Amino acid sequence: MKYLESEITKAIIKYATDEWLECTETDVVIVGAGPAGLTAARYLAREGLKTLVFERRLSFGGGIGGGGMLFHKVVVGEEALDILKDANIKTRKISEKLYVVDAAELMAKLAAAAIDAGARIIHGVRVEDVIYRDNPLRIVGVVIQWNAVFLANLHVDPIFIVSKAVVDATGHDAEVLNVVAKKVPNANIVLKGEKSAYATLSEELVVKHTGEVIPGLYVAGMSVAALYGLPRMGPIFSSMLLSGKKVAEEIIKKLRG
Repeated sequence: MKYLESEITKAIIKYATDEWLECTETDVVIVGAGPAGLTAARYLAREGLKTLVFERRLSFGGGIGGGGMLFHKVVVGEEALDILKDANIKTRKISEKLYVVDAAELMAKLAAAAIDAGARIIHGVRVEDVIYRDNPLRIVGVVIQWNAVFLANLHVDPIFIVSKAVVDATGHDAEVLNVVAKKVPNANIVLKGEKSAYATLSEELVVKHTGEVIPGLYVAGMSVAALYGLPRMGPIFSSMLLSGKKVAEEIIKKLRG
């Protein structure tokens, strides 16, 4: 087998660049490849919407990977079983309403299901700002930078991605919402910060409050708790999955009419 090292480089640059050019305008940008973001990506892409997920880490799954205190299992309620079955994720029933799931399998299969549905996931990218318009106020895209540039504390200008919808699925930090709250004052977004643990109540309220915050900007997963001052729920992931599916359904309805 003979090939030049330059062939490897050319292939990487060409095909990555081709995909980046396709990404400059998209239907939906999801920020965060955790359980809510990956679930939303799967259902959006399945409906034919051009879906792009940015994840600042070089891995999938958000908070799933650590399981509960590094024990490699998480819990899911029966209400999210259909989402798990749809992704061929195995479960073990432990009570009338609860199931235990392997953390690695949940991460891997949620990501695979999103990719197989047609979503594009790009790692190592941080969303540092949004693009907005006024009269009327709306969010129309994101401003991105390599996370490595951010970590190196370098001054490098970012680039822009235009989209019809942006989903903050960044988890506890609610990174996109925080940017909008600080830099788009007429959005009138005030983050209340999540409260201490109350698993049952949190599971219910996170799903209830999932949805559009201002035109073009949506919230899903633990970012919902950070925005509305809801309790945390720890290593039970039903509401994360249900929140991802709900936000996808709302966006599909909005964009498809």
